[in-house]
Amino acid sequence: MIYPSIDKILNTVGSKYILVHVASKRSKEMKETGHMQMKENEYVSKREIGRALEEIEKGLIHIHTN
Repeated sequence: MIYPSIDKILNTVGSKYILVHVASKRSKEMKETGHMQMKENEYVSKREIGRALEEIEKGLIHIHTN
């Protein structure tokens, strides 16, 4: 099972497509730069995509839709 729950994040984001786009973009950014917004031991996930979802859930990434 994926952590964090996609259903919980969708309450904040509102669209699966936006969530996928933002999470994949942040995941690639983490791979390229190595920059993470939390300490390494605070993440539950080991992979970047899971870590990006955790950052979105915790409100560290703000999504602006027009």
